[in-house]
Amino acid sequence: MTTLTYAHDAFSGWIGVARRDITPPIGIYNRNWGAATGDVAIGIHRPLTLTALALKRAADDAQPLVLISADLGWWRTREDEWQMRSAILDAIGADESRVLLHLTHTHAGPSICREDADRPGGHLVEPYLDHVKAMGIAAAREAMQSAAPAVLEWVYGKCTLAHNRDLPDPQAPRIVCGFNPARPADDTLLVGRATAADGRIIATLVNYAMHPVTLAWQNELISPDFVGGLRDVVEGNTDGAPCLFLQGASGELAPAEEYTGDTAIADKNGRALGFAALSTLEGMLPAGKRLHYVGTVESGAPLATWTTEDVVASNYLSAGQFASEIPLKAGLPSLAEIEAQLATSNETFMIERLRRRRQLRRAVGDGVSTHMAFWVWRIGDALLVAHPNEAYSHLQIELRRRFPGRAIAVLNVTNGSYAYLPPREIYGLDQYQVWQTPFAAGCLEQTIEACARAISEVIGR
Repeated sequence: MTTLTYAHDAFSGWIGVARRDITPPIGIYNRNWGAATGDVAIGIHRPLTLTALALKRAADDAQPLVLISADLGWWRTREDEWQMRSAILDAIGADESRVLLHLTHTHAGPSICREDADRPGGHLVEPYLDHVKAMGIAAAREAMQSAAPAVLEWVYGKCTLAHNRDLPDPQAPRIVCGFNPARPADDTLLVGRATAADGRIIATLVNYAMHPVTLAWQNELISPDFVGGLRDVVEGNTDGAPCLFLQGASGELAPAEEYTGDTAIADKNGRALGFAALSTLEGMLPAGKRLHYVGTVESGAPLATWTTEDVVASNYLSAGQFASEIPLKAGLPSLAEIEAQLATSNETFMIERLRRRRQLRRAVGDGVSTHMAFWVWRIGDALLVAHPNEAYSHLQIELRRRFPGRAIAVLNVTNGSYAYLPPREIYGLDQYQVWQTPFAAGCLEQTIEACARAISEVIGR
């Protein structure tokens, strides 16, 4: 008889977790919205945190994988990101492939750009970044040192909080960035549960694609946005085990209730995601168990019966850094042209746009293409794909379609921040994600193919 079993994708090894507070000082520069009327943070809605998860095959594994999730928005320059990540790499003696510095992408966080030193509250940015760097090193070291035997298991769930945000403007021939109830959205939720040998949950991971843009230009408080409410719910029901939020491929996804100064709505959105994550966790099998089909019982209907049994999870652990050459748009303004536009602009929102364009142009260079790194980790049976851009959900949908039966976490805004990866078919539209990105049409499709090849290589090993 054919043996039928069902188990979660899992990794068995040594796992450690550590958290640090990275809340910035009040008064720091935090203009993230062109429409904002203020420049500095006047208070704190919720603290910002940095959480590190270390994965090792054995106690003496000298090359762990370290995943860091930080409540920060996005990097404006390569130099600021690399200064922090390289310091963590040096401190723990790891190579580039084995550390992922992931940002939850809050739009209510402080500036993390040293070039903002001349802005109101900008004098606080550099010492703040030094503090975040120190906290990242401390959390990574503690996670590695505290690692103990545990199992990390993954399961897919659903959450309907995210919605499409590409809305045809009813008053103009363009696409505006906001809730579009007529378009479907990827509702896939991926939850990871790390369980110690004594049965305690020591960490959870929530991978979901939804822009943290609940709090917008009206808000003057530092906040992790909905991620704070998510953590409250999940950690409050797992005996305080740290919850790492991993931002998915959310280029066109956001909550329906967004762009507000009302922190209660951010908390509400977080609770909705948190309850969905808890529901998924509650439906998981006990740690280290699988279902085994034992036969049928003849009743009013022939009933398939299953029983739980112990299972030994994979201890396979690998990390790969890959790259793809992504073409840039023809006719992009040069750095000198952007500087000239900045010199003559006097509208606040346009100055903000031009400053971002200048930083982006510096990051991708002046060539016809740019070298873009991405990372693929294999964690037991599961896969983690991380990259620095803001991909549309097509990336995670297609990778999961091509590799069915395997948990795949896709992470935007990791080890850097650059630009959107929109699908080819929208490049003819007047749309923010299209005119913001320096990448040519086909950039998303090319990234999907490169990631798929890398996954095949990793699985083939």
